[in-house]
Amino acid sequence: MPETTASVAAAASAPDRAVIAGPATARGRRARIALRGLQVLLALFYAIASALPKLIGHPSAAESFAELGWGSVGMYTVGALELAGAIALLVPVLQSVAAMALSALMVGAFVVQTAVFDGEHAATPLILMVPLALIAWARRRHNADLVRLLRRRA
Repeated sequence: MPETTASVAAAASAPDRAVIAGPATARGRRARIALRGLQVLLALFYAIASALPKLIGHPSAAESFAELGWGSVGMYTVGALELAGAIALLVPVLQSVAAMALSALMVGAFVVQTAVFDGEHAATPLILMVPLALIAWARRRHNADLVRLLRRRA
């Protein structure tokens, strides 16, 4: 069926839709690949650089948590939460929720860095929140899938 001039003009003047959730264009594919790469990098960072030292009781992590007064229980809890978030960043139905949960953890890290450690590394959690917010927003459609899955199991 031929398109009318009005529909072609309307399509041409329509603002560019979300690239990440858009049709299978070359630009959309590149954006999805870049986002997935960012998720993998963040997952590796949280699993290896952040969670692993806490879970193996590395002296630097143990000292920090002892100074906080949280001890090894707090250290292992935060390490387990970071590892769970890292894994969930790679599971399609959990991606958005994981990014939001890790962002909440980073808010806590920022508060602790500012209040207890005089802001020595306070920028790190803030910097990590930027790509996490992008992932949470870009993968937000998966939240409806997660809700449907949980309702079916209930």
